[in-house]
Amino acid sequence: QVQLMESGGGLVQAGGSLGLSCAASGEIFSINAMGWYRQAPGNQRELVALITGGKTMFSDSVKDRFTISRDVAKHTVFLQMNSLKPEDTAVYYCYADGLRYYSGPDLLRSSRDYWGQGTQVTVSS
Repeated sequence: QVQLMESGGGLVQAGGSLGLSCAASGEIFSINAMGWYRQAPGNQRELVALITGGKTMFSDSVKDRFTISRDVAKHTVFLQMNSLKPEDTAVYYCYADGLRYYSGPDLLRSSRDYWGQGTQVTVSS
């Protein structure tokens, strides 16, 4: 069973920095894309950053402030958040898709998306 487990987050003052990490566990062979979404109260979940292959993409609201990286061999993704603003306050969710995993001797491809349980980031003004 594949699971995504986030760590990091917490409370920080505006202008500060935080780092998030997420590790995928299970009988994983490879992951196509990993990234982060966030959801603030009353808002829809939105993409923050995504990394696939050697390419990264960011929402306009965070580019130039956030960076994303991954350790492909360890199935882990990292989000470094700098110059944080109160509007960055949200629950941040780890995301992964394009998984190939082992089921016994068989190597299977999953068509579903995977999500972590979420971690709270609060930026005080």
